[in-house]
Amino acid sequence: MIRLLEGYNERPEFFGPTSSAVFELVLAGTAPGEATRIVHERNRGSRSNGSVMRGAPLGIMFEGEELHEISILCSRLTHFDPVAGECSAFLNQMAAGLVRGHNRDQAFVRALARCGDDTRPPVPGLDALECTHAALTCFMEGQSFEDAVLNAINLGGDADTVGACTGTLAGAYWGIDAIPGRWKQELEDYPLIVAVAIELARVARK
Repeated sequence: MIRLLEGYNERPEFFGPTSSAVFELVLAGTAPGEATRIVHERNRGSRSNGSVMRGAPLGIMFEGEELHEISILCSRLTHFDPVAGECSAFLNQMAAGLVRGHNRDQAFVRALARCGDDTRPPVPGLDALECTHAALTCFMEGQSFEDAVLNAINLGGDADTVGACTGTLAGAYWGIDAIPGRWKQELEDYPLIVAVAIELARVARK
């Protein structure tokens, strides 16, 4: 929570309404767990997609049951609804499999083992489940990193988060070299992002 608050104080525009409301309560003195519950009750739910978007690096560090438990705990820092946590865990499990060399179908089957079987069209919504499903669909049907991400953002709706979640899976699968050079050139703080990613991978291999 301390690290999240540091990021929020520096760039509050990077965080969605659910997380921001929790952070404001914590900064005002409310205990973190209580703040999450208050925001959930005040908004009549907290099944939004912020914790889904931010959790994927956990899949580099952990896998299996440990990853599932840590994903739930990290999601709960801001999102009280358990569905948000399960969606984050699913995406993180997919990323964990992909960065460890599994193909798309293998990673999907492993991550799906904890989920029910349901088929529906992708909806690019703020809802954690809709966002996760839309990102998964665009990734599984994509022919390249660029194809998958463009399909995701062109769905409309909550395009930035669905695109980010799709990019998470596509990047874990196709790797950094698959990202179009013109996109990397325009990315804010790109050298810093790469440096952090390299360090994360180094630590994860220990």
